Amino acid sequence: MLQHREDFGQIKFYQNSSGHIFAKLTDVSGTTGTKRHHHHHHHHSAKANKTAAAVAAAMANNESKNLSPVFSSKSRSNNSNDNGGLSASASAHAAIERDVTTLSNMNNLPAPTALEALQTSNDRLRTIIAALHCNILIRKLDLVRNLEYIANVLEAVQQDETRRLMEEDDGVLSEIEPDTVPNEVRDWLTMTFTRSMSTLKRRPSDKPKFRSVAQAIRAGIMVDRYLRRLSIDIKFKTINEWTFDVFSVNEFTNGQSLRYVGFELMQRYNLPNKLHISMTALQSFLEQMENGYSKYKNPYHNLIHAADVLQTTYQIVYNSGLMNWLTDHDLFAMFIAAIVHDFEHTGTSNNFHIQSRSDVALIYNDRAVLENHHVSAAFRLMRMEEYNIVSEFTSEEYKNFRHLVIEMVLATDMSCHFTQLKTMKSLLSLPENVEKAKALALILHCADISHPGKPWDIHHTWTQSLMEEFFKQGEKEKDLGLPCSPLCDRENTLIAESQIGFIQYIVEPSFVVMGDMLDKVLKSLVVSDSELLSPSIPSRSLVSSPVPSGESSAESNAHPEEQNGHEKKLPLSMTTPISRPTTVRRPWADYLKSNRDRWVKEAEEERRRKELKVIEEEP
Repeated sequence: MLQHREDFGQIKFYQNSSGHIFAKLTDVSGTTGTKRHHHHHHHHSAKANKTAAAVAAAMANNESKNLSPVFSSKSRSNNSNDNGGLSASASAHAAIERDVTTLSNMNNLPAPTALEALQTSNDRLRTIIAALHCNILIRKLDLVRNLEYIANVLEAVQQDETRRLMEEDDGVLSEIEPDTVPNEVRDWLTMTFTRSMSTLKRRPSDKPKFRSVAQAIRAGIMVDRYLRRLSIDIKFKTINEWTFDVFSVNEFTNGQSLRYVGFELMQRYNLPNKLHISMTALQSFLEQMENGYSKYKNPYHNLIHAADVLQTTYQIVYNSGLMNWLTDHDLFAMFIAAIVHDFEHTGTSNNFHIQSRSDVALIYNDRAVLENHHVSAAFRLMRMEEYNIVSEFTSEEYKNFRHLVIEMVLATDMSCHFTQLKTMKSLLSLPENVEKAKALALILHCADISHPGKPWDIHHTWTQSLMEEFFKQGEKEKDLGLPCSPLCDRENTLIAESQIGFIQYIVEPSFVVMGDMLDKVLKSLVVSDSELLSPSIPSRSLVSSPVPSGESSAESNAHPEEQNGHEKKLPLSMTTPISRPTTVRRPWADYLKSNRDRWVKEAEEERRRKELKVIEEEP
């Protein structure tokens, strides 16, 4: 005998002489109804209001302590002397018995996605609850089949509600004049962005279904909680902007900015639905990402940095008008690469791992030590069912996804910086378009070092966090008897000078190359649009591009959109060439200049304070 205990009683399954399996409810005290139900096959379809009235009558005099919270009436009492009450109870009991017989009819039920399915599910679920309360037998097969149908309806409602609530929403350093940059800054630039330091000379099934009502409700509550809070917060309305303030968002979300930004962007383009990604797995994956970023309590390489790089990567592509260049799978890979790019970062540099002979340096043979770990740890996580966000990908889709994520994350290794820029400059001189993986890799790399191109308050906050992380590494190096790495000496580092060199020799040249690359890709899309064979044949790039969910009608006319797995037909205006800008806006340029000018003034103050300190220390 199978038993399952609930707060309001105990359901017992048993088999009769005919081989049928039945469900029966006893109350918590152990009292069981003695009346046996003979399962008649009546062809009766009860209306919801009739069933509700019958249930209310049947439970009119029962003790309220054994009732499910679903009901507000009291059930019948077998000790009642009210003949009228007994008569009404018997009539209601019979009505519920007739309703139970309809549970075996699963033919011609509305599709789970149909509006009528909600009412059907409601009626059947209330019939089941009423029957259990009245100790009326239900065949186990009928019970299971009806609960599975109700679970499918809830899943469809959850997916539909998700859509509704979401709104659109190297040799280069040799050219530096010796007198222009302090030696310490030069050493840091060389060690971080080239391989010339001694330690770097070594060459380097169907769509998932909810299996229970409880799981469906859990996912639905999670989605509703996230989306409603995001839709209320006005800060998320700036997620398309270069000036997006990730610190404010992190404060608003109680230190969970990565999961919120990640979830917002995934839902904005309806990727979980389009790519059949389990909402539960996505939630668990993003939570685990935040746990990994918080593992070492880093001042800089933490979940806020990951959220910032994710939004910046997205904003560069969005601002450039290059969404049409990416498929849904490309966009998903780009988001995941940005999310995992510093996963489980130790708060120390690759050179620290190599010098200290850490386990991770031994595993990856001193080459892109941390970057290899970030991407490897993330993919190991995805192998676990609970975090498997790619379970529905085909072998080819997974292969392409993994290739793109690896390519992008490994490109964030700063020692490859000048090689990466040199390669991209060479590609820009060729007539062919830029390979998508290399383009996205450069975008992620630039997003990773983008804070000097943001408003001063944001940039200065990041600089303080980064320098604190450098100083903590310097303290660890002193404890291990290792030489202190450049910019890691808390007492002697010139912060302003380091930022001037960082902007002038690293960030600014990188963004110039990236901007030129974006211009080239954008021009190729314009050419593609103008080469339409006829007004009736839309551009392929337009048809396959990812589109934000919940756009206005005007916006939906500018982008095709997939709905319910079908490609939306384009209006006539979409079948003719579209006027596009041929150059990309570069909002970072003015901020780089103003921030550098401000650091120049700060550097003068730094030198003055240092000179005064030397004078004070003289005997």
